[in-house]
Amino acid sequence: MADNFEDHNKLPELKLDAKQAQGFLSFFKKLHTDPRAIRFFDRKDYYTTHGENATFIAKTYYHTTTAVRQLGSGSDAISSVSVSKNMFETVARDLLLERTDHTLELYEGNGANWRLVKSGSPGNLGSFEEILFANNEMQDSPAIVAVISNLRESGCTVGLGYVDLTKRVLGLAEFPDDSHYTNLESTLVALGCKECLLPADIAKSSEFKSLTDALSRCGVMVMERKKGEFKGRDLVQDLGRLVKGSIDPVRDLLAAFEFAPGALGCIMSYADLLADETNYGNYKIQRYDLDSYMRLDSAAMRALNVMESKSDANKNFSLFGLLNRTCTAGMGKRLLHMWLKQPLLDVDEINFRLNLVQAFVEDAALRQDLRQHLKRISDIERLTRSLEKKKASLVHVVKLYQSSIRLPFIKNALEQYNGQFASLIKERYLDPLDKWTDDQHLNKFIGLVEASVDLDQLENGEYMISSGYDSQLLTLKNEQESLEHQIHDLHITAANDLDLALDKALKLEKGTQYGYAFRITKKEEPKVRKKLNVHFIVLETRKDGVKFTNTKLKKLSDQYQKVVDEYKTCQRELVARVVQTAASFSEVSILCNLDGLAWSLSEMDVLLSFADLAAVSPTAYTRPIITPSDEGDIILEGSRHPCVEAQDWVNFIPNDCKLVRGKSWFQIITGPNMGGKSTFIRQVGVNILMAQVGSFVPCDNASISIRDCIFARVGAGDCQLRGVSTFMQEMLETASILKGATERSLIIIDELGRGTSTYDGFGLAWAICEHIVEVIQAPTLFATHFHELTALAPESTSNEQSSKKLPGISNYHVSAHIDSSSRKLTMLYKVEAGACDQSFGIHVAEFANFPESVVALARAKASELEDFSPAAILPSDPKEVGSKRKRVEDSDDVTKGSERARQFLKDFSELPLDKMELEQALQQVSKLKEGLEKDAVNSCWLQQFL
Repeated sequence: MADNFEDHNKLPELKLDAKQAQGFLSFFKKLHTDPRAIRFFDRKDYYTTHGENATFIAKTYYHTTTAVRQLGSGSDAISSVSVSKNMFETVARDLLLERTDHTLELYEGNGANWRLVKSGSPGNLGSFEEILFANNEMQDSPAIVAVISNLRESGCTVGLGYVDLTKRVLGLAEFPDDSHYTNLESTLVALGCKECLLPADIAKSSEFKSLTDALSRCGVMVMERKKGEFKGRDLVQDLGRLVKGSIDPVRDLLAAFEFAPGALGCIMSYADLLADETNYGNYKIQRYDLDSYMRLDSAAMRALNVMESKSDANKNFSLFGLLNRTCTAGMGKRLLHMWLKQPLLDVDEINFRLNLVQAFVEDAALRQDLRQHLKRISDIERLTRSLEKKKASLVHVVKLYQSSIRLPFIKNALEQYNGQFASLIKERYLDPLDKWTDDQHLNKFIGLVEASVDLDQLENGEYMISSGYDSQLLTLKNEQESLEHQIHDLHITAANDLDLALDKALKLEKGTQYGYAFRITKKEEPKVRKKLNVHFIVLETRKDGVKFTNTKLKKLSDQYQKVVDEYKTCQRELVARVVQTAASFSEVSILCNLDGLAWSLSEMDVLLSFADLAAVSPTAYTRPIITPSDEGDIILEGSRHPCVEAQDWVNFIPNDCKLVRGKSWFQIITGPNMGGKSTFIRQVGVNILMAQVGSFVPCDNASISIRDCIFARVGAGDCQLRGVSTFMQEMLETASILKGATERSLIIIDELGRGTSTYDGFGLAWAICEHIVEVIQAPTLFATHFHELTALAPESTSNEQSSKKLPGISNYHVSAHIDSSSRKLTMLYKVEAGACDQSFGIHVAEFANFPESVVALARAKASELEDFSPAAILPSDPKEVGSKRKRVEDSDDVTKGSERARQFLKDFSELPLDKMELEQALQQVSKLKEGLEKDAVNSCWLQQFL
C-alpha cells in the first residue's frame, strides 16, 4: 500500500490564523471521544485530521511521525496532519473496504463552526460511495447484522437481523447454535457481514468471548449498542413504511421469530432508515434460511482460497479471481461474490445454472457477442439507487440510457441461439427483455433521454440538455450563436483595419477576466501602436503579447457573457427537471424494472464468466452430474486444482478422487511433504464448491453428491492476540467439525495433531478418525504423517488382527521415487491406492539444503527410533513388539485404549467451559482425568495420554 501514498514532504500546509485556530481547537475539544472514529475536516483544497487520529494516519499511511504538525501552542496544542484529496480517497478506501476496526467521519465548516456531513463504517458505505467507487468498481455489498444470543438449558438460540444498504434488503434469521457459534459464523460468511451490533450487556456474560471470537474469525467489526435498542416495538408499523407492498406478509413473517425482530429493530435504529424518506417503499424483507445454502465458515473460506487476499501473487490465486471474468461494471462481480459465499443445495437450481453455462460453452459466437455487449453495461443497481435517493445527476441518467439502448443488441444475440436450451433462454431472458423494453417501460425512459439530452456532446464529455428540448433554451442558444457570429465578424474587421493576418497575427481569445479580447505579439505591437492608441483600449501587456479591445467588442462580449450565464442557469433548471422526471418513473414502475434487469444481466454476466473459463482453459472443464445428498457418491476423474493449474509455472498432474459410500467414504492420505497431499484434498473441496455454485469443474468426468457444508482444518496458525496457540487453534477448528458436521457434509483435514507430542497427537487423530467414521459418517479426506492411522483401513495387512473393523476407510498415498544409489527424492504428484510405506521428512530436509552432518545424524536417530512400517503398530504376534517402537502395544490394547480415549475427548468437548467459573471447570476436568487414570491401569497404550 505504501507505493500509493505520497511523500510526506509534499503534504498540504495547514494555514490558520490565530482566531481560526483557537475556534477550531475549541470545537475539537468538545467532540465526544470515540476510539474507533477517524475524523477528517474538509479545508476546501485538502483535509486535516487531529489528535490521536493524526498520529494514526501518520504512522499507518505516511509511515513516519515527521508528517505530524502542532496546531496551537502550549498545553492547548494538538497534533495535526494534512492530507491531499487523493490521499484522503486512498485512506477512505483502506479504512472502509480493507480494515474492519474503524469508522470514518467527515466534517465541513470553519473557525468554531463545524458539522458532520458524512459518516461511514465497513457495513455502511453509503455516504462515501461516490468517493470510494469514483474510479473503482463496487465488487461487494457489505451487510450489517445485529445479534441476540439467548442461552437456555436446552442450548443456545441466535436471533439475527441484517440489512444490505446497497441492495435495500432487510432480513431475519433464527437458529440453534453450539458454544463455538458455528452456525452464526457460516451465516456471517454467507451474508458478507462487515459489521455486527451486540447488546452492551453481553460483554459481562459467559458467552461473550466465544461470540466475539466467531466474529473476529470472520473479520467483522463489533459495535456495542444499548440493550433498549434491541426491541421489536412498533417494528411492524416502521417496516410498513419501508417495505414494498402489503403489511400483512410482514406481520406474519415477524410472528415466526422470537428474538430476530429485536435484532432487526436495532439495525433499523442504527442505520436510521426512517430518517430518509427515499427509503420508503423501496426495501424488501426476507427470511434467511440457514439450510438454503451450503455452509462455509471462515476456516473453509481460507483453506479453499475462495476470496481474494492482499498476499495473492496474482488474481488466479483465489477462486473469485479465477472465476471473475465478468464484463458489467460491478454488478457481475457483486453477484459472483454472493454466489461463492452461498453455494446451492437444490439439485434443480444447480442444474438450471449448469444448463445455461452449457448453452454458452457450446455456442462460442453467442458467448462472445453477449460479453461484448455486457462490457457497455454500467452499474445499473447503483445508478438506480442514486435516482431513487434523489442524488442523481444527468451523468447517471445518461449512463442508464446508454445501458438501456444495449438491450436490443443483447436480445438479438439471444434470439440467434437455437440449441437444446433455447426454451430455457427464452423463458429466462428473452421474455423478460420483451416486457422491459416495450413502450410502457424502458422505452419511455429512453424516449425522455433522447428528447432532452444533447447526445452529440457526449463524445466531448459534456452532459447537457438539448437546445431543442425547451423554447427558452433554444432562444438563448440562438442568441449565443448570433453573438458569436458578430464577434467573429468584428475580428475580421479589426484584422483589416490593423492590416494583420487573421488568427496568425491577430488572435481572438476568450478568458474569464476580460471575456473576448484581441491579442497580438510584442513583435507586432510597434507596427500598429498608433492605431491601437486611437481606436482600441489596451487591457494588459505581458511577455506573450498585448491584449486589447474596443467598445464594440466589449459590448458584444458583455452581452455574450450575460446570455451564457442565462443559458447555464436554464440548463441547470432543465437538468434538475429531467433528472426528477427520470426518478419519478420509479413511482410508476418504469425504473422498478431496472432492478429485475440488473439482476438478469448480472446473472447472465456471471454464467458467461463460468462458460468463458471452461471454454478457454487449456485443459478441459466438464459439466458435473449432480445428485441429492443422500444419493450417489463423489467421483472426480482427472480432477485438478483450478487456481494452481492457472499459474504460469505449473504443469499440473491430475488425480482421481472416488469417495464411495461404504468403500472409500473416508480416505487416509499419506506421503511426503511437498508431495501434493494438501493440494489434492483442497482441490476436491474447490471442485465441489464450484459445482454447487453452478460452474463446470476442472475434471475429465465428475459426479457429485450435494454437500450441505464443507469443513476444513488445514494449517492452523497462532492467534496470540486472542491468547490462542497453534495447537489450541487446531483443536478449536476440529471441535467445530465434530460438533457441526453431518453425514451430508464434506470434511477436509490436513496434518491433525502436529502441535503436541507425537503420541498425544496420534491418539487424538485416531480417536477423531473413529468418531467421524462411526458417528458423523461424512465423506472425509484426512491427510496425515501418522502412517499408523492406515491400520484403520480394512485393506491394511495389520488390520487382520484388529478386533475393530471400520468399513468405508480406504488408504491412499502421494507417490514419490527415491533413487537407490543417490537417495535423491523425486515427487511424482500422483495419488495412488494404498498406504505410504515410509516417511520422507529427511529427504525434504535435503531439498532445503540442510548441512550434510545434520542430515546424517537425523538418519541415524530415525533408524534408532522408528521403522515407519504400518505393521509395527499392530504386529501379528503381540509379544513380538518391535525393538525400534518400544511403546507400541497389542491390537486389543490399542482398540480398547482408543475407544476410551475417544470417550474422554467426547466428554471433554461437551463440557460448557465457556459458561463455567475457572474453579468449577478445573474440578470437572480433574474428575474426567481421574476416570481416565483408573481405566489406564490395565492399558499401556492409554497411559501415553497421562
